[in-house]
Amino acid sequence: MENLLSILRSNPLVSFTILLLVILTLPPIFERLRLPGLVGLLFAGVILGKDGLYLLDADSESIDLLAEIGKIYLMFVAGLEIDLAEFRKTKDRSVVFGFLTFCFPLLMGTYVGLNFGFGLNSSILIGSLLASHTLLGFPIVQRLGMVKNEAVMVTIGATIFTDIAALLVLAISVSIHRGNFSPVSLIIQLVALGFYSIIVLFGFDWLGKEYFRRTGDEESNQFLFVLLAVFLASIGAQLINVDKIVGAFLAGLAVNDVVGNGPVKEKIEFVGGTLFIPFFFVGMGLLLDIPAFIKTIRFELPLVIGIVGGLIVAKFMAAIAVKFIYRYTWPELFTMWSLSLPQVAATLAAALAAYQIQNVAGERLINEAVFNSVIVLMLITSILGPVLTAQFATKLPLSKTIENEAPGTIRSTLDEWLPQLKSETKNDSFNIVIPIYNPHTQRDLIEMGALLAKKESGIIVPVSIATAGVHMDDPQLDGNLKRSQMLLDRAREISQEFSVDTEPIIRIDDDIAYGISRTAKEKNAHLIIMGWSRNTGLKARLFGTVLDTVFWSSHCPVAVMRLLDNPTNLHRILLPVKNLSKATLETIKFAKLFADANQGSITLLHISDRQTPSQQVTEFKTALSNLVTDYELSEKCKIKMIIHDAPAQVIIRASHQFDLVILRSFRRRTAGGLAVSDITTEVLKKLSCSLVLFGQPHS
Repeated sequence: MENLLSILRSNPLVSFTILLLVILTLPPIFERLRLPGLVGLLFAGVILGKDGLYLLDADSESIDLLAEIGKIYLMFVAGLEIDLAEFRKTKDRSVVFGFLTFCFPLLMGTYVGLNFGFGLNSSILIGSLLASHTLLGFPIVQRLGMVKNEAVMVTIGATIFTDIAALLVLAISVSIHRGNFSPVSLIIQLVALGFYSIIVLFGFDWLGKEYFRRTGDEESNQFLFVLLAVFLASIGAQLINVDKIVGAFLAGLAVNDVVGNGPVKEKIEFVGGTLFIPFFFVGMGLLLDIPAFIKTIRFELPLVIGIVGGLIVAKFMAAIAVKFIYRYTWPELFTMWSLSLPQVAATLAAALAAYQIQNVAGERLINEAVFNSVIVLMLITSILGPVLTAQFATKLPLSKTIENEAPGTIRSTLDEWLPQLKSETKNDSFNIVIPIYNPHTQRDLIEMGALLAKKESGIIVPVSIATAGVHMDDPQLDGNLKRSQMLLDRAREISQEFSVDTEPIIRIDDDIAYGISRTAKEKNAHLIIMGWSRNTGLKARLFGTVLDTVFWSSHCPVAVMRLLDNPTNLHRILLPVKNLSKATLETIKFAKLFADANQGSITLLHISDRQTPSQQVTEFKTALSNLVTDYELSEKCKIKMIIHDAPAQVIIRASHQFDLVILRSFRRRTAGGLAVSDITTEVLKKLSCSLVLFGQPHS
């Protein structure tokens, strides 16, 4: 039996298969238990390692390679997810908070290390491990509509400073530990790191923009270019005696502006979050020595408490200092504190790098007790941080959550946006592009488009994409053209029933989604209407669906529809409203257009959790009431406010009284590629009436 297990451990294909099975099954189970999915991956590493079933060997080349790639990818994604545009808006305050939330934990960690007998170099390294943070709570503030709150934006921007500074301390500590340190070598190291950073940040940014400009829509090559940039930067970091994760993080910052929020970034994060990053966490679990871990908890408990408690106290001290400097409210202070608590990406990657570094005498930069304490720190803060964020972010001042770059109140913001929304279509013909590809849904889509176009005295543009390769004499293309012509002839017949001008188009293109988006741009479309698709297979997850790509590439709003009745029979419209943003107003504009065209009524549903202050609920209701009046919705619009902690359940239950539910479509990403539940996704699975998923371009 032992021989068989040894053979299995040494077989890379078996190891890879086991890893895939673990990644597929364990994270969802732990998330159901209200635990982060990464805890499940660490648990799997422990169970499958030498202290468990011993099906995986941490020392094998295949496991080591996959875990190393995962570590690099984790730091790359950490840099890629930082919103540089938001950082630039609050860069001064972000730098101040970043400096404070780095220095306080650094000093606290150094103090803890010295008190437990570690050398100065190791103690400073311990402090740097506490100084960075991972924004695990970001999806929560996004769900609550608080991303534009200044305190939240400052905390997000501070991540750049803390991560870079922590990695810089790691690079210097490693150099000292290896015996390569002297004042001259330090200067040489810093100069080399400076030149290297400039080359990566500016050189890769320029090369990326040039390459993307020249390759156009060749997403596969662009994806490969980004991967090459990551590993080139990692190798370059090693050449100047800096840990490879420093290069990966800088590469993420460098290509941030290049990839934007397009489909290439989606693929990068999908591949990382699905494969490489989970490999890293499983690898971390394999490295855990359970007897030593238990021994650390049992005999080194003061060290564990010192590291965990020191982090919590130091991060709070930084947040309270910023509160008094910039006069933030107490809810903003606690939100900044909770957002800066989780220690995952940079902390784990740097801790593993420091643990694996040995000098000529075989001594590690940090010992096993510190490494195990960092694991405990990660487990506690990755749970505590998001829980506290959910608690305090609901109390943030509503007036600071409006998506407005300049300071102002809800009243002035609405006054600015409403005239823009009312006048957008006054000068141009209201063109609606309707892709035709499914004969069974064709009539409902044309009917919906006809209702909207007729109300705005516009036209509908049914478009059928005939896919083709390089050769225009391909018999398959002729067949596609004939099918497209049949679909468009039928579309013209349906539109004539509603006396709406129609401009059918057949487009030959090698990509259906981009063919739709290009047609919409050429026709100066104000809206794209598409049918619903439930394609959720592996190919759809990896490469995205046609709907995904149209959302990313279109220049105008996209309405994806699942109609269970004729559009003319849909009169009662339910529109859940989370917060007041320009995107929300665009969605309300679409609902109003359909209601006016179909003699319908709209109910705006806002759901607050039980911890939301009553004053904030009242203020939001007042803002909605003003919106209803100003946007001329008063005769056909109701406002419904509900206090409940499960918004998805409320929406599903309320939908039984309505003919149509309109939901905003937008995507969420999380640090490290960790999955986060999505209210919209839950509603879509259980909704039993007609629905429209309405999304803005690049949403």
